[in-house]
Order: sequence, then C-alpha cells, then structure tokens
Amino acid sequence: MKPIHMNSNKEDIAPLVLLPGDPLRAKYIAENYLEDIKLINDVRNMLGYTGYYKGNKITVMGSGMGIPSVAIYAHELYHFYDVKKIIRIGTAGAFAPETKVKDIILGTKACSHSNFGYAYRKTNDPIVDSSEDLNNKIIETAQELNIPIKTGVIYTAEVFDVYKNIDHLKQTIPDNIKPLASEMEAFGLYNVALDDNKEATCIVSISDSLFEENVDLTSEERQTSLNEMIILALESIIKN
Repeated sequence: MKPIHMNSNKEDIAPLVLLPGDPLRAKYIAENYLEDIKLINDVRNMLGYTGYYKGNKITVMGSGMGIPSVAIYAHELYHFYDVKKIIRIGTAGAFAPETKVKDIILGTKACSHSNFGYAYRKTNDPIVDSSEDLNNKIIETAQELNIPIKTGVIYTAEVFDVYKNIDHLKQTIPDNIKPLASEMEAFGLYNVALDDNKEATCIVSISDSLFEENVDLTSEERQTSLNEMIILALESIIKN
C-alpha cells in the first residue's frame, strides 16, 4: 500500500520531523531556518519541506487540526517513510491560571476524553506518555539556550474550548492530573508513536488564555513570532 495523503519519495523525507499544525508555519520554518529546502508534499495543500539544519536533514510539514488529521500524517510518516522522531510544535490555550500567554510547554504526557486510544490501540487509558528520551533532550537544550519552559500534562480536546465551554469535561479529570495547556493533537500523536514503537513529543506555545485579558496572539503572530519554540525543537531533535 502507498501513502494516500502524501506524494513524497521515500528518500525525500528525513528521519527527523517537525510537525506544526499549520502548513504555512511549516513553510515559514523551512524558509527561515533550513538550507537547501525542497517542497516534498503538497497533497491537499498540506505543505511539507525537507532541508538541512546545521548539516542535519530535517523534514517539516503541516499536520492539520485535530487528532484524526495528525494521526494520519504521523502514521504515514512512520510507516511509509521510516521516520524515527517527530516533535509536534504548535500553539495551545492555557488550561490553568499559572500558564501564561507565550509560555512554552513541553507535553510529557497527554490526556483526553477522546475515544482515539481505544479505536487505534484498543486501550481505554485516558493518559499517554510521550518519548522520555526526546523530552530529556528538550529539557537539556532549553537549559543550554536559556529558554524557560514548563513541563507537564497537555489536555487534547476535540472541541475548541474558546468557542464552546467544556467545563463538564474538565470537571471529570482526576485531581492528580493537572493539565497546563489545551490543544487538539498530542494525544493522537503519542498513541500512534507508541503503537509504532517510535518517538514523539509535543512543544506548544501558549497563544490564548481564558485567565488573561487582551493578550491573545493574532493569526500572524501565531505563524511568525514563535521563534524560541522553533529553535528549541530544531536544536533538540538533532541531539544525539
């Protein structure tokens, strides 16, 4: 079987992948951080590029929004292109008052009310781990670059909680699970990686908060002003 959602040649995909949700953010990263870039995917305008960062071959491509979309691309990257490591980089909403807009969060675990874990892996576990090795490299790199990060649980929602109140779901999260951020992909990515025995984690920059006023990022800022997160991901994924 050939991949359905990508038209790339196997040799054009690097074993190291950054996976932003927005294909235009993938384009921005490729044009501003990689050398000798090549467009390697444009199916459904889900742009992907491969280039070199400090001599290391890197692929960066969009994954879309939501668990089903990211799961499709992660599955195809792992299965058809022998990708070893994926770092999702994206934006998220604050899930707790101590999480502030522009904070960088490393999702060491993801929890969700989604049925995806059971559908994909036949597990009812509502919380799933990301790659410990990748996480350790990100923490080490953040210290080296003097980039402040927070580590902890990410909540993966199926409803955009800025538009629709999901307090009825939040109230059922066990007290010992205290999510820092809310986004829509990590739980799916982590489940696919575990099923394929591959590595994946997620770094997000907080772009909006129900706990702060007049500090939300614009769509342009979401695309272009998250440079610390991008550099952190690039420097971490090339670490041996």
